Amino acid sequence: MKSALEGRSHAVPFFGHPRTPAASRPPLQLALALGLAVLALAACGRKGAPVPPEWRVPAAVGDLAAVVRESAVELTWTNPGRRVDGTRLRDLVLARVWRVDDEGRGDPKAAMLADGAIAGYTELATVRPGAPEAAVTPEGRVTLIDHRGLAHGRRYTYVVVTADALGRVSRPSARVSIAFISAPDQPQGLAASPGEREARLAWRAPPRLLDGSPAPAALAYEVLRAAAADGPLASVARTAAGVLALTDRELENDRTYYYAVRAIRAESGTTAYGPPSARVAVTPRDMTPPSAPTNLVAIASEGAVRLSWGASPETDVSGYIVYRAEAGGAFVRVGSTRAPATTFVDREVARGPWRYVVTAEDSGAIRNESARSNEATVAVP
Repeated sequence: MKSALEGRSHAVPFFGHPRTPAASRPPLQLALALGLAVLALAACGRKGAPVPPEWRVPAAVGDLAAVVRESAVELTWTNPGRRVDGTRLRDLVLARVWRVDDEGRGDPKAAMLADGAIAGYTELATVRPGAPEAAVTPEGRVTLIDHRGLAHGRRYTYVVVTADALGRVSRPSARVSIAFISAPDQPQGLAASPGEREARLAWRAPPRLLDGSPAPAALAYEVLRAAAADGPLASVARTAAGVLALTDRELENDRTYYYAVRAIRAESGTTAYGPPSARVAVTPRDMTPPSAPTNLVAIASEGAVRLSWGASPETDVSGYIVYRAEAGGAFVRVGSTRAPATTFVDREVARGPWRYVVTAEDSGAIRNESARSNEATVAVP
């Protein structure tokens, strides 16, 4: 009796060859044919799995921040250096800044990207690398100043998107919202006095805000320093609220520094920086005198007195000053030596008893003089 399959012909497709009945092909050849067919379908000229297009867009800006700077809003962010898939982003060509304002009630408007725009927002600026509308540091940190139609009491919300050379646009950054408040006016009466490797600063609070209203008492202050009278100011310290003095330490003696101070108002979740005060100059100096010389000895001869003493140990001693006094009189300077010399001959000295002391002085721009050495007494014959 014939089986149910007997008399039927079955074939396996084998690409590039005529069909051959399975019954006439060995089992190993049949397995190889099936494997080659699967590989041919999988290859299709591709080296790996395709990357979804959304993975190739620039990563979103992650550090957008905003503060009130005098009468404007200052925005800062870092341009992305990678794409969503983690690969390097070398062809960033622009960043677009979008803004919306409201009365400050409830949550700010959501930032939805549609056809390269943020729905319901107004484009504020397009920032390209090297363009003059914004400052860009070599590290990619961007600063943009918004002066456009700002009104006190309004809330302004900003987002940033970036794009590469192929026009692929990033997701919107996280929103940053800021209530536009009036910044404080300049602090008054800034004064500086020098110390040893330090500058002591003091000032008075500004009486008003830039809009003319009274300034609150709880203002903080930012101390700024420059290396030249017309050089750029850099922040060196910030005080607690209500503090009107600060000492800037670890400075270089005999070098002039230039300072300004600005007031900072923090209110309604907004930080507002006022304009800097007028600059003042101060030159820290060495204010520590050397140790006094020791073991002063005086030897008299006819019309002269020879002095010798032990040196002061400090490395900045520039010389020694010699003083002479009559038996009951005041000391008068009669000469000096340059370090490291520790001897001196006082000539044309009249007969009689005399007293001597020696002091050391350092090499500072304003020299510090030590205390006196021990007193030596002689009688000139």
